[in-house]
Amino acid sequence: MPDLFDDIEATDKARIIELRRLLREYNQLYYVQNSPVVSDFEFDRLMRELSDLEKLYPDMADSNSPTQRVGSDLSKGFRQVKHKYPMLSLDNTYSSAEVSDFFSRVSSLLGGQPFEICCELKYDGLSISLVYQEGRLVQAVTRGDGVKGDDVTDNVRRISSIPQILKTGSGWPRVFEIRGEILMPWKSFDLLNRERESQEEPLFANPRNAASGTLKLQNPEIVAQRGLDSYLYYLLGEELPEAGHYENMLAARNWGFKVSEHMRKCSTINEVMDFINYWDTERKNLPVATDGIVLKVNSLSQQHILGYKSKSPRWAIAYKFQAEKALTKLESVSYQVGRTGAVTPVANLAPVILSGTTVRRATLHNQDFVENLDLHNGDMVWVEKGGEIIPKITAVDTASRNASTGSRIKFISKCPECGAELVRYAGESANYCPNSSSCPPQIKGRVEHFISRKAMAIDGIGPETVDLFFRKGIVKDFTDLYSLKASDITNFEGIGDKSADNMVSTIANSKSVPFERVLFALGIRFVGEVVAKNLAKAFKSLDALENASFEQLIAVDEIGEKIARSVIEYFADPINKDIVAKVKSIGLQTRLSDDSIGGESDLLSGKTIVISGVFSIHSREEYKEIIEQNGGKNSSSISSKTSFVLVGENMGPAKREKAERMGIRLMSEDDFLELLNNKGTEQ
Repeated sequence: MPDLFDDIEATDKARIIELRRLLREYNQLYYVQNSPVVSDFEFDRLMRELSDLEKLYPDMADSNSPTQRVGSDLSKGFRQVKHKYPMLSLDNTYSSAEVSDFFSRVSSLLGGQPFEICCELKYDGLSISLVYQEGRLVQAVTRGDGVKGDDVTDNVRRISSIPQILKTGSGWPRVFEIRGEILMPWKSFDLLNRERESQEEPLFANPRNAASGTLKLQNPEIVAQRGLDSYLYYLLGEELPEAGHYENMLAARNWGFKVSEHMRKCSTINEVMDFINYWDTERKNLPVATDGIVLKVNSLSQQHILGYKSKSPRWAIAYKFQAEKALTKLESVSYQVGRTGAVTPVANLAPVILSGTTVRRATLHNQDFVENLDLHNGDMVWVEKGGEIIPKITAVDTASRNASTGSRIKFISKCPECGAELVRYAGESANYCPNSSSCPPQIKGRVEHFISRKAMAIDGIGPETVDLFFRKGIVKDFTDLYSLKASDITNFEGIGDKSADNMVSTIANSKSVPFERVLFALGIRFVGEVVAKNLAKAFKSLDALENASFEQLIAVDEIGEKIARSVIEYFADPINKDIVAKVKSIGLQTRLSDDSIGGESDLLSGKTIVISGVFSIHSREEYKEIIEQNGGKNSSSISSKTSFVLVGENMGPAKREKAERMGIRLMSEDDFLELLNNKGTEQ
């Protein structure tokens, strides 16, 4: 018998070590890389297993165990700041019984004295701490490891729902801290993922990852463009106005903070459960993602009595909603090849209803994801909607495997479209088809990118027409579009004389599209719209860019080593050299216009300008270009760094009120043009 117990103890201790390794890895993927690979429920299950084992074997105690530390989102690119008050996490529960246990535990610890619970929606975003002094935002810091976090003040200033200066005369403390979540609304999330999909960039799994990834960007202007939002839910300081948490948050709302209107104070467990049950359904109608309910003892003095555990308060708990999931059959796995050659496996499923929609397919991401799931043909699999949006397989029901279940899914080694041997580059998670010159979906994908609105903007030609031209053999790459004659395509499936004439005319008109958009249209890997504009501005011509060295490239704003290498590799490829030569011979714009170059100056250097309203002399886009040509920076939101607002007719009242409150100058269209004519000297 002693031998048996020794074996059990050895197995348990080995499991403790393995669980710690797994949970650290999952924390890194969730907090730092924004690429979670397990559900919150599975993570919490493993955490509880580890906690239970550590209680059994106190000799295995370790202050660095995931059970003793908050998951860390610290990044190398930001300065770290120590929190005045540690930012702890909350214990999670998944059942009404656990909520009742929490309620009873609080009652017992308070000696039976009456108490209220403040019920709040648990927003699924990135935790943030905002520090205000004399009514002004002075610092914004992420949770980090709970003790210190990343200083992301410049990025947070780009979020319009976070006030830079509080409303006057509202009685806030001289110094205080307010905490909450940075969120990406569903609308912004959908738009961002559509843009990433069109560029064949990895999609964000859910709004939380998108918000976290955005807030950690080094370019505040991109942060401003992504439509982040915030909800604040906790006030700290030495001179708080009220004795209750709920009442303090109402005060914060009056100061100008975005505080949820859905908070509710409850006195009984039945009231708490009614709140939970209502929002388990109603949350699906909200504009932002929520994943549960937070329950807090309302009285600050009672919070003090209850105190804290190692990484969580005793006076609060989070009830997590169960993700909507369903069990269905994996019928097959197919593979899609994108414009860059990336091969994505897709699960084809027996139809199943999730969140009101029928799901037939789910992404399998990449080879590692498939292998980690240990998928077999005919498996019964659990499917969830990640963030209620993207269907994903989270687990395999291995218990249901039987004699009819097929063999293990083996990731393909050859391109499903052209048969080329797939390759996997160092540091990449995807497999690629290297046959860019002959692989049909890559060729068609590059043509579709070339004609897209932000590239050459060739209207009247869609994916179906591109596929038709490719099948007919008249378009083998996007330069072939400029050789088309109306007579070549008239009477093709669905194309009449007028349509043919319009297509040829639109293609010809695209020759006037400016150089920076031509550069974007080439489809160089990692060269998006903003990067293309920066490269065009730095090198002025396609010839100069083609011959640029690695050192010259990385010296350009926003160009890192990965982009620089991609640009060099593109122009070194013989096939691309031929395409670039055709681009030049066709007559596309391969250098910045004389007006663009001649119009460049540093008149607005160091100035950040917000454009608002409708203009009569130039369009908004033209004014953006004028600002950039003169060394200024465009911004979509007003902040303390805004130099002035260029105002047209029908300026938004919220922006006007904010600018006036912050004392930022409102400059008319005429005054702005006069400023430029006077070489930057403000009157």
